[in-house]
Amino acid sequence: MFLSTERVCVHDLPDLDASQLAAGYAAGEVDPVDVVTACLARMDEAEPVIHAMYDRYDDAALVSAEAARTRWAKGEPLSPLDGIPVTLKENQQIAGRPTPWGSATTVLAPAEHNSPVAERILGSGACFLGRTTMPELGMLSSGVSSLHPTTRNPWNPEWSPGGSSAGAGAASAAGYAPVNIGSDIGGSVRLPASWCGIAGFKPTYARIPVDPPYPGRTIGPMGRRVRDLARTMAVVSGDHPADPWSLPKDNTDWSNLDLNIAKLRVGVVLDVGDGAPVNPEVAAVVVRAAEVFAAAGAEVVDIPPYLRPGTVDLIDRFWRAGHYRKYQNMNAEQRAKMLPFIEEWCSGAASITAEQALEAHDAQISLARAVLTATQDVDIILSPVSPDAAFPAEWPMPSNDVNDPMSHIHFCVGYNFSGMPAASVNGGFTQSGSPIGLQIAAGRHQDITALAAADFFEAERPDDAIRPWPQITAPVAH
Repeated sequence: MFLSTERVCVHDLPDLDASQLAAGYAAGEVDPVDVVTACLARMDEAEPVIHAMYDRYDDAALVSAEAARTRWAKGEPLSPLDGIPVTLKENQQIAGRPTPWGSATTVLAPAEHNSPVAERILGSGACFLGRTTMPELGMLSSGVSSLHPTTRNPWNPEWSPGGSSAGAGAASAAGYAPVNIGSDIGGSVRLPASWCGIAGFKPTYARIPVDPPYPGRTIGPMGRRVRDLARTMAVVSGDHPADPWSLPKDNTDWSNLDLNIAKLRVGVVLDVGDGAPVNPEVAAVVVRAAEVFAAAGAEVVDIPPYLRPGTVDLIDRFWRAGHYRKYQNMNAEQRAKMLPFIEEWCSGAASITAEQALEAHDAQISLARAVLTATQDVDIILSPVSPDAAFPAEWPMPSNDVNDPMSHIHFCVGYNFSGMPAASVNGGFTQSGSPIGLQIAAGRHQDITALAAADFFEAERPDDAIRPWPQITAPVAH
């Protein structure tokens, strides 16, 4: 239902969700130009603090808003995102603009074409505000980059927003746009969603086309409301020739998030058998969430550990080997610009043998099989997104240890290689005020089940899991 403009001043328009904006546009009570203007003003206020934007498109966004205004006045919106402000992650190609992947090592050549997701967003009538930041080459769970200032968490600028969709997470929490699209290969949508207290969705592998395609990499929407994520899926999903693995559109009704919770069998995972131990405050949020589902009539069961210790280290080895190959192809000037943490990280693959590289590759398949087997008898799975809460903004990784970089991704990465959809929804806060995300996963191709369960929890979660969104204002110079 639309929130009447009598109760919303122009400054607060960015805090309306996409459904409220669309209803306001349809009723003629909200102007897309006013909304985009307010979103850009919100960016101006917060950017000096959180540094979430890499590339802004202010003028083009206002032109799009004017066109959307005309279409809505005629009752002819192009899509569920017509007139809705949207951002894309820095790694999404925009024709004529460079795609730097958060790194000063990247040769800033203009892209020859738009990425499939950019193509669909631009064709949907959405108001494209710009591209959000990411950390060095997308291989850090933070906002640390050699290219641009460190991206910070709107809840507390001393904290990291997570990554690699760092800017998208921070932009969502700060209210830059209702929809901020990221990408995820081991938690890069869900981790920042968790640490920024927002909703994030990694759909079934290949549901949204990826360019360049890569095993496990998935595009996913982020924002303050689960329903905005579902609205976005209706626009961006479907096959594309740039991604040979991409799935064709099916008959999913992304607007229907009705779900009979009482018919669900819900699995709970607090230990996958690998990775860092779970902070008790994080575990308590997951346990309490399971109680919410149980109270609605769901059958709740525990899922025992299913991974061999060291599995995530093998995944890390595979990624290191791939990036070390890229590092070897760089010239001396490029190498000198690389973030030292990433240089040391990928150089750890210098002594990897072919046999070890193949073992790391095969670990991806073993990981997928383990996750699918462990979860085959449940409808959805509840778990932490991360074993701990937000960490210092200057740390590249939660461990701040290049020899232990990926021990925080064990709840997320299995769903990348099993291809299963998984959402993050804020489930509570630590005593220090850091958000804690609940991960809700479902079977492959059951994206609507994961989203509907996330929507249910978002509506029924405990009252203390909901707090006013952070207000970011740059300090005044004296």
